[in-house]
Amino acid sequence: MRIERERGVGPIITGFSQGGFKVEADAFRGVYRALLIWPDGSDEWAPPALDALNAEAVAPLLAIDPRPEFLLLGTGATMQRPPPAFVRALEAQGVGVEAMDSRAAARAWAVLRGEGRQVAGALYPL
Repeated sequence: MRIERERGVGPIITGFSQGGFKVEADAFRGVYRALLIWPDGSDEWAPPALDALNAEAVAPLLAIDPRPEFLLLGTGATMQRPPPAFVRALEAQGVGVEAMDSRAAARAWAVLRGEGRQVAGALYPL
């Protein structure tokens, strides 16, 4: 008997390098240097410096319906703490923040979407 695991619906990150994140969704394929990703889509992102990150920078992710359980924040090549004001602003809207390096965030995206979780991602370049 062959068991197949059903993938979550929507875009998947199929690779990453210094050049960007490779995303595939249905017939679409693209590479993004920095990435906003949500269950129904993905887009290029022009993020501010991490210490200047605010809720406005991820506003498209906060506008999706249903609202994400939490935001996977990929902070680049190394894990860095996001500004406390950013975390508080998202938590005030009912969205948690999980910060990690961007490689880990890309891998976590695959696992969480495979489980059907309602998450969003904002990944800084590597």
